[in-house]
Order: sequence, then C-alpha cells, then structure tokens
Amino acid sequence: MDWVGAVLRFVAFGALAYLGLLALLFIFQRSLIYHPNAVRPDAAASGMPEMTAVAIETADGLSLLAWWRPPAQPQAPVLVYLHGNAGSLAHRAPKVRPYLDRGWGVLLVAWRGYSGNPGRPTEQGLYRDGRAAVGFLDRQGIAPNRIVLYGESLGSGVAVQLATERTPGALVLEAPFSSLVDAGAAHYPIFPVRWVVRDRFDSVAKIGAARAPVLVMHGERDQVVPVGLGRRLLDAAREPKQGVFVPQAGHNDLYDFGAAEAVIAFVDRYRGKSNIDEINK
Repeated sequence: MDWVGAVLRFVAFGALAYLGLLALLFIFQRSLIYHPNAVRPDAAASGMPEMTAVAIETADGLSLLAWWRPPAQPQAPVLVYLHGNAGSLAHRAPKVRPYLDRGWGVLLVAWRGYSGNPGRPTEQGLYRDGRAAVGFLDRQGIAPNRIVLYGESLGSGVAVQLATERTPGALVLEAPFSSLVDAGAAHYPIFPVRWVVRDRFDSVAKIGAARAPVLVMHGERDQVVPVGLGRRLLDAAREPKQGVFVPQAGHNDLYDFGAAEAVIAFVDRYRGKSNIDEINK
C-alpha cells in the first residue's frame, strides 16, 4: 500500500531530523549555555570609579580581569560576585552599587572568555576562575568568615561548588538552578538532555555539604530558570537558610523588588554563623 510507504518515509524523515537536531544540540551545547561579551569594560566608565581593575591568575595559567574595592572597615563583609552566563562586568555594576555604598568590600570577577579575558568557558574552567577569586582574597588577608559568596544564575553553580570547598560567611544565590541539566530539560523537554549535557553544575547534589547560611532569591515569573528549581535547591540546603520568592519578578529584575536590601539584612543577621545554635545565642 502506497500510504504505508508514505507513513514509513515520514517517520524515517522525522527520526533523522530529530537525531540531526540532537546532534547539533550536543555539538553546540556550550554556545547555548555561555554568551560572553568580549568587550573589556572600564570600571569608571561603568559608574564604578572607586573600583580598581586587577588581574587574577588561575591555576591553569589564565589572567582574568576583576574589579576590586577593599572594605571600608577591617571587619566589614567582602562580597565575591560570580556573574551569570551573559554580558560583562559592566552589566553588574548597578547590582553591586548598594554593597559598595554600605562599605562592603566587593570583588567582581569576569569568567574566562568574558570581558576580554582569554580562554573558553566550561564548568571546570569556571570552578578554577572562582577558586582564583577567593585565592585573591586570601592574599588580601580577608578571613573566610567575612566572605559572602554571591552567585547570579549560572554563577550560582560556581558559588555552591566553592561553598563545599570552604566555609564562607554566607552563600547568596540569585535565580539559581538545582542543576544545569534540570534547567536544560525545562527548555528542551523533547530531547534527552540528561544524557548529553557535559557541563552539569549539579548544585542540588552539593549544597547539603555547604555549611554557610544560604539565601535563595528567585522571581516567580522567571522564564529562564523556573522558580521550582530554586525552591528545590533551597529545600536541599542546610539550616540556616532563607528563601525570598518575589511574585512580580522575572529572571533579571530582582533588584527592582528589594533584592539588595534582602541580601544586606541576611548577611547582617547570619554572616559567619553556620548553625542554628550559633544563631540563637
């Protein structure tokens, strides 16, 4: 029957098209994950004249651009801002302004391949970049319990990893995912994302080992990282922890709804206190 042959040809064509798309997804997956802006930004031109450009050396020999302002007081917190998958340091300037104005130290580090840096971003590469950032603070004499690890979106995966390797004063996660695999599966439900993704950033499997107080902030209208992934990550974290879920916010506008104030209040209350007994003292 001709119609049977036509159906079989249609099915075969559909299967080939599906496999072709899956192959493209596998080959170009890092282009879908990482969207660097290669322009090297200037701190003063970005409205951050008090920040100084410094070079941070990674274990695999890369020199990364970072912006640094020491804390105004010896015991003030120092925020390490680990940014998301797109843009440059200049795009984060408005977010760190409230912390600078409060006298906190701020280290804003650009990933490999971003902001004019050499190299190409990968999961393991970003972990090296994050370790280089906290190593820079070690050399400045900043005690670990004064450090606030701040991870924005993709940067949350790096922040969680670093918090399993050392105990910072606080761990703040803005629009985080439970894992990059979970986020990818939400966007590409027809593909076996869990089998093909190489950079997994499996934060939900790691965050239970982090002993720092954890703040998760997420917009209920987030179309990039579904809010359910942030809730799942918060559920897996140890106490003390706090969730701030904003009904009106999306992925990039949490600072329009008081995110900075929430971070400052959280750090003022919990910084350096790794368990409930200490908090209740």
